[in-house]
Amino acid sequence: MTHPPDPQVCVVIPTYNRAELLRRQLEGLTRQSLAPERFEVVVADDGSADHTAEVVASFSGKLRIGFHTQEDLGFRAAAVRNGGARLATAPLLVFLDTGALFGPDFLAEHIAAHAGPRPDGTRGGRLVLGYAYGYNPYRPFPGLAEILAQSDPEDVVRSHGGRKEFQDLRHAELDRVGFDLGRLAAPWMHVWALNMSLPTADFEAVGGFDEDFRSWGGEDLEFGFRVHEHGLPLVLSRRAWVLESPHERDLDGNRASNCANSWLLWEKHPEPVMELYGAMYSRNHYDPPLEHEYGRLLEWQERAAGLDVRAEAERLAAEPLPDGRAASRVVVLGAGGHPPRLPDGVSCTLVDFDRRALDALPAAGGVTALHAVGLRTVLAAGSADLVVITSRLRGLWERWSGDLLDEARRIGATVRVAFTDGSGSR
Repeated sequence: MTHPPDPQVCVVIPTYNRAELLRRQLEGLTRQSLAPERFEVVVADDGSADHTAEVVASFSGKLRIGFHTQEDLGFRAAAVRNGGARLATAPLLVFLDTGALFGPDFLAEHIAAHAGPRPDGTRGGRLVLGYAYGYNPYRPFPGLAEILAQSDPEDVVRSHGGRKEFQDLRHAELDRVGFDLGRLAAPWMHVWALNMSLPTADFEAVGGFDEDFRSWGGEDLEFGFRVHEHGLPLVLSRRAWVLESPHERDLDGNRASNCANSWLLWEKHPEPVMELYGAMYSRNHYDPPLEHEYGRLLEWQERAAGLDVRAEAERLAAEPLPDGRAASRVVVLGAGGHPPRLPDGVSCTLVDFDRRALDALPAAGGVTALHAVGLRTVLAAGSADLVVITSRLRGLWERWSGDLLDEARRIGATVRVAFTDGSGSR
């Protein structure tokens, strides 16, 4: 008795009340150049009330297909993707959003993108981001629904793929680095779960998607951040493309949800790049992009590497508070690697954006180090008598002074800036 070969790849498709979009997508999987016994499909349903289950069942004789469903408790894309992935038996996972269409070589191209050495010449896993034609929710490609009704996806891409308004929404930013994600400071910003793949073992090693994300936006970026921190290279495959088919979206609701979730990423990873992300995306500030702002921070970090601000911190900390008392709880934003010498009994929290400076700090009683810019910190409101902002933050001041001052005032009643006229009190 012969047994079917083990599948090479599992396609996980999260869905919710999009049965007919799902049907066309599954039909696309029946015409893959990869033999049907070499891949499996798991439809992961977030509690649909339409005929999704019937559509899935209709493909049981055409595809190796499984079905995972969960109760409709609101938007839980992270949880439903994880549930679908748990049914996978293949060593490679491909995640697709419902309605993403593709050509016959789609799965073969994802598999090919995982073959051979990684960009640095080493061997091992990688996270492959596939290209996405036609995905621009706020400026949809004119007439795309009508075009798709008459043509196969590969014919549409062949006819319109060179048009700027049809290209991947990430195209211009990626083009600036030659589509080499390794040249980006924050490559995880381009991790969109609508078309991506990675080894199942690596997906499990990072813990899958974070199920605390229970509304639209951010869960795939947060996943990408953890994958990047895990050491998995991020690479782009323009050959493993999808074409996003038009469908209704709650654009205003999605925008509001994405804003709300922006600080959730920071709560999960309270470090400088996520401070920038939260400060920008909570206000719908996308231009210039995070890559630009984070790049500016890293450039300033190098320029300020040798800047010793101990003397200015000591001077401002020694001045009496407005009520005449001496400060007993001091926070220094932009502290660098040289802790100020403060009187015995004074607690001091040293905050700096350069982890190298904090790692170089000598051990000292009453001193706490915190890796942050100071746009938002984990410090409690009112936890300091005095917050000192040093000249190590001068290079970020024009762009971020408002956020820095707001956070400083939240932490302490008195704020002093070392590089303003006069005393620097605010």
